[in-house]
Order: sequence, then C-alpha cells, then structure tokens
Amino acid sequence: MRIGIALGSNLDDRLALLRSARERIQTLHEDSGPFLCSQIYETAPADCPPGSPLFLNAALEMSSSLPPLDLLAELQRIEIGLGRPREHGFHSPRTIDLDLLYCDNLAFRLSDLELPHPRIFERPFVLFPLLDTCPNRILPGKSISIRQQCDHLQAAGLSPQDLPKPLHHF
Repeated sequence: MRIGIALGSNLDDRLALLRSARERIQTLHEDSGPFLCSQIYETAPADCPPGSPLFLNAALEMSSSLPPLDLLAELQRIEIGLGRPREHGFHSPRTIDLDLLYCDNLAFRLSDLELPHPRIFERPFVLFPLLDTCPNRILPGKSISIRQQCDHLQAAGLSPQDLPKPLHHF
C-alpha cells in the first residue's frame, strides 16, 4: 500500500528534526516501491497563534502493509521521540508534526483518523510538497490530481507569501 505523510516543524532545529523524522519513518518502509521525499519548503504558519515561527514542511511517500491505525501510532511514537509533548495546544508551535495523508485509495472516518486527510486540498504547505512526490495522484473523493489542485490555487491568486518556498533537498 502506498502511504503519504506530511512533515512539519517550527521549533528548535527544524531541518534536523525533519531529517531525523524522515530517517525514523524510513524504517517503516517496505521494499515494494520507492521511498519518495519532497524538497523541504519554508512556509508561513497557518491558523497558529500570532508570532509563531515559520515552518519547514515536506512530504514522503512510501510502501507499507501496516494498517492505517498502526501507522498513525508509529508516527505518534516518532513525534514523541523527537520531543513533541503528548498533550499540546491546537495549532501551537511544535518540534515535529507528522500527518498521515493517504493510504492508497482507502477512504474512511474514525474518531482518531480520517483518510484521506480532509484538509489536504486546503493546505498549500501540504499540497506543494506532494507535488514533488505524487503530482498525478487523485485522492479518493476528488476528481482532480495534486498537480491540478496546485494549478487551481495559483490561478486563483494564491498570494506569494502563501506559496511554499523550496529551501533544501532531503
């Protein structure tokens, strides 16, 4: 099963935290397809408290046979291992944030997890890194690809400060 994961950090050594998260996530990858990494983008904080630091964001795509809730639990263990407190404020600055975005064509809503992630198409800081890893992917419930949605956002006049800026390669 192909899995999409978003990574974000806006506290401490953001780049080192993203790279460490990627290394830990890669241990969950199974060799039934490539482990894909986007560029690392700097983005303005969205829906965060005033004065929140800029984020670094990235996306990964990998293969795994783990069930989605087990994958979510693994991602949460990685977050805690990288210094994210178990209890944290909604949209508060964070050392690391790992979101399970999609698992192949699964679509469901549970109390702990909704797939695909319900706000992917609303978040340039998620969409533009996904453009690097899976531009032609059409998510369940959508009729256009990641690339087409990015094009729509740009054509609709997404402001330059809202466009993610590529900074680093993983």
